[in-house]
Amino acid sequence: MSRLGKMPINLPSGVEVKTDGKNIHVKGPKGTLSYPLEEGITIKVADGQAIVEKNEKIELPKPTHGLYRALLNTMVEGVSKGFEVKLSMVGVGYRAAVQGNKVDLQVGLSHPTQIPIPKGVSVAVDKSVTIIITGIDKQLVGQFAAIVRAVKPPEPYKGKGIRYENEYVRKKAGKAAKAKTAAG
Repeated sequence: MSRLGKMPINLPSGVEVKTDGKNIHVKGPKGTLSYPLEEGITIKVADGQAIVEKNEKIELPKPTHGLYRALLNTMVEGVSKGFEVKLSMVGVGYRAAVQGNKVDLQVGLSHPTQIPIPKGVSVAVDKSVTIIITGIDKQLVGQFAAIVRAVKPPEPYKGKGIRYENEYVRKKAGKAAKAKTAAG
């Protein structure tokens, strides 16, 4: 039995959790999410709490119980609060804009860089250098943020590129000119 898997999940007001035997469905004020349910895992909802239970008769890998509890907790948080990732662009002339359902990045590349925005994710640009990615699916928001960051990751010498809001970029020392010594 997983210690984390046994912990109940408090359901905020307006959030419903249902299972149909094959899937978990979580409905809340921000939207609806569903995820396939593995055989041997059941979810019971009572008194404003959801409890993930593992059937001991069916043999499952040990981490599965805690995994499904974490997935359900993330889904509940997503449909009630949502998730947000902020990216900063550091560099002269670097800017971003949202054009229809694409993010247009100008990061010093010779070709235009347009990334299609997936369904379930919304993108806003603040002051043309801060990209705000929001959505109810944590995995989808994080994956899209990683795709945008991968266009121009921060380089280690000047720190130019696209980085997460509070990301620390360790800078390297550049090549220093050697001092000439008098031969002796």
